[in-house]
Amino acid sequence: MPDSSAKSPSISSFKLYMRLLSYMRRYWFMFGVSMIGYIIFASTQPMLAGLLKYFVDGLAAPEAGMVELPLLGSMQLLYGVPLALLLITIWQGIGSFLGGYYLARVSLGLVQDLRIALFNNLLTLPNRYFDNHSTGYLISRITYNVGSVTGAATDALKVMVREGLTVVFLFGYLLWMNWKLTMVMVAILPLIALMVKSASKKFRSQSRKIQSAMGELTHVSSETIQNYRVVRSFGGERYERERFYEASEDSTRKQLRMTRTSAIYTPSLQLVNYAAMAFLMFLVLFLRGDASVGDLVAYITAAGLLPKPIRQLSEVSSTIQKGLAGAESIFEQLDEVTEPDNGTIEKERVSGALEVKHLSFVYPGTEKIVLQDISFTVEPGQMVALVGRSGSGKSTLANLIPRFYQHDQGQILLDGTPIEDYRVENLRKHIALVTQQVSLFNDSVMNNIAYGDLRNLPREAVEQAAEAAYAREFIDLLPQGFETRVGENGVMLSGGQRQRLAIARALLKSAPVLILDEATSALDTESERYIQAALDKVMEGRTTLVIAHRLSTIEKADLILVMDKGHIVERGTHESLLAQNGYYARLHAMGLEDEPQEQEQEQEQSES
Repeated sequence: MPDSSAKSPSISSFKLYMRLLSYMRRYWFMFGVSMIGYIIFASTQPMLAGLLKYFVDGLAAPEAGMVELPLLGSMQLLYGVPLALLLITIWQGIGSFLGGYYLARVSLGLVQDLRIALFNNLLTLPNRYFDNHSTGYLISRITYNVGSVTGAATDALKVMVREGLTVVFLFGYLLWMNWKLTMVMVAILPLIALMVKSASKKFRSQSRKIQSAMGELTHVSSETIQNYRVVRSFGGERYERERFYEASEDSTRKQLRMTRTSAIYTPSLQLVNYAAMAFLMFLVLFLRGDASVGDLVAYITAAGLLPKPIRQLSEVSSTIQKGLAGAESIFEQLDEVTEPDNGTIEKERVSGALEVKHLSFVYPGTEKIVLQDISFTVEPGQMVALVGRSGSGKSTLANLIPRFYQHDQGQILLDGTPIEDYRVENLRKHIALVTQQVSLFNDSVMNNIAYGDLRNLPREAVEQAAEAAYAREFIDLLPQGFETRVGENGVMLSGGQRQRLAIARALLKSAPVLILDEATSALDTESERYIQAALDKVMEGRTTLVIAHRLSTIEKADLILVMDKGHIVERGTHESLLAQNGYYARLHAMGLEDEPQEQEQEQEQSES
């Protein structure tokens, strides 16, 4: 899945860089100190060149015992020049420290703020954003892209400020020494600017391609690691090796292309600089007039100091453009519309009355109707079961209730209030969700049960929830009990154990509305027995919406909704639906769990 940022229209480099630097406002004092440091550093460059004038003139006229040094006054030549050199070096060191250290603090703070803003923004984006962007690309954006921004915000900014000021001071000194000769040097600047602009466009374009390739590389790695069992079970090692090799080769190719551009560009610019220097030396020798040898040496030295900062300023273009390409991708995400939350109602507790009126839904960007004219009512404490073939819209309906997706036709009401009128955080506080695909963190059993808003609840409550979920019997057998780490996504536990931890989490939340999305599907008989007993506990007194294949769960429902192709085709109790001898009766005859499987529209949307 391509990263959309790679296709976004190019933004003005200046505007992009200014937006990047706007994150620096809170560090204005440290930035000011660093600027003072670099002014001090840059001011020493013409001082060193000027010092050569006194040194060379002293060599040319040994009889001159005294020399008039700026700031130091009249001193013996023998001691004055070495002392001035030491003082200039100390002054330069102070400037270098102030500039380098404080600008690094500013830049690293800027990058940290950007990284935190990016991660925090991820937590507010709608589900559709995650459906359309693979995990690999999102991780690559936070790591690689932010890393490239680090270069633009630290190394590049440092070079731009320090070397830029150095060029300004040296030019000022050269103009003061001989403005006519200096204007000859200025004539070469438009050519240098043209070369920099041309190379910048190439660097920016190539950086975008590199970031896209890195995203693909991370995507392949992430998928292979997450699905290693499938890879090994189906002999996918060779295929994954080839896939990773192609992604790595593509990334290497694009990085080499950028390196080649830089390798051609730098010596070309250097040639232009030194051609200008050669012409300048010719003019100095041809038009020396009545200038002393010291004056000429100082002028040539100052002019000779210019190519290095100019070269470094030109080379920083690739770093900046790489950073800007990263910033463009980052700001593309930060500018995404966040999850809608225009509700104003917050309730401490709801009874759990749920009503769905004429609900229809189409996933954005598609034309297939997933739900059409769905209506039903659930009284507080009642249990409703959704049954039907895969792809009939059951999971989509379950995802609309906590507003994981936004419906625009029909209504869903909780305690008589449309769910969009609740604040999202408050709405979800009243809903507990248990799915077949349990999500656990590489943390302790305790922290996986008491997660998020539940983390401050007392340990006794967590242990009671685990007991009620029939999880205590296996937790006590773990090496560190509740403090045992479960591994990435609970890999150290069995499927049934992971499911019981999810149920314990739902029990601990004690929400009045419970959604069970195939929570007992694909479990062995013993695990199902435990989990069914745990579900009976968690459903007590709660409004429960169950999506299940197992008869044992469905038969107890107060209302069964039979769905097919986004419609409710039958509704009633288990006995009344069997008596109708229709769609439900046919599913029941097949045992429900053996119903025909098709590609589910809702799974496509949630896992894309």
